[in-house]
Amino acid sequence: MQLLVFILAYPLLWLISILPYRLFYGFSDFVFFLVYHVVGYRKDVVKTNLELAFPDKTEEEILAIRKKFYHHMCDAFLEMVKTMNLSKAEVAKRYAIQNIEVIQEIEKEKTILVVCSHYANWEWNVSINNHVTSQGYAVYQKISNPYFDRWVKKVRARWNTILITKEETAKVVLKNHLNNKIGIFGMVSDQSPQRSRAQYWTEFMGVKVPVINGAESFARKMDLAVVFLKVSKVKRGYYSAEFIPITTSGKSTEKNEITDTFLRLAEQQIREKPEYYLWTHRRWKHRNNVPVEFQ
Repeated sequence: MQLLVFILAYPLLWLISILPYRLFYGFSDFVFFLVYHVVGYRKDVVKTNLELAFPDKTEEEILAIRKKFYHHMCDAFLEMVKTMNLSKAEVAKRYAIQNIEVIQEIEKEKTILVVCSHYANWEWNVSINNHVTSQGYAVYQKISNPYFDRWVKKVRARWNTILITKEETAKVVLKNHLNNKIGIFGMVSDQSPQRSRAQYWTEFMGVKVPVINGAESFARKMDLAVVFLKVSKVKRGYYSAEFIPITTSGKSTEKNEITDTFLRLAEQQIREKPEYYLWTHRRWKHRNNVPVEFQ
């Protein structure tokens, strides 16, 4: 059944990927109509998340942000599909990196963790590998359907980026370290961990939540550099990326310093243009079950 679903879906995905941009974004508008007006996918979740993050905004403002978010979400999903047939020249035009020299300078001496949030377009982050000399790795969440998993790996592995799961990350970082090999590891670090596995709770957008501190753990143990990737949406289909160094020496940081800095940078980004954050995640679902030691 999983193979059948993939066989039926793949031709449509391929067709979408080759559409001229005017038709491509016209199709995205159609998908928005279905998702927002017909299906109503997680509209209540999005509204609740926005109300938690922006308690001072009126309901009218919240609903306006929600509608803009769904427009962007449909664009972002289809832009991932577009990657199937996106050339280096085209992605360089539509995903402009403002200060790649920050990464190029650090990679001369240190392995780098590039951390970002689910904001704007995180799928095209893998194109960074076109501008660096070190091997690029992207940490991803494995998909249960093995055929779609292989497809996603193939799409995201464009431009010589190696995809690894979060479970494989520590092993690869350690192996590179033992072999004196410098790498650049990209992680989307704003997911919500299981409550029972959370080692640290802190405020995110004004609400106390459990946070993943795996990137910080790697950086402090292996003395890695950590850089925040800020991606801004310039206009439809066009993005601008900026690297903001957090530390060039993970072992010199205090406990939770890297995690807290990342969260503050992510918050600042979200507050600037909230409609470009992925609000369908139940990021604040554990807010009413904060352990006593973190209250």
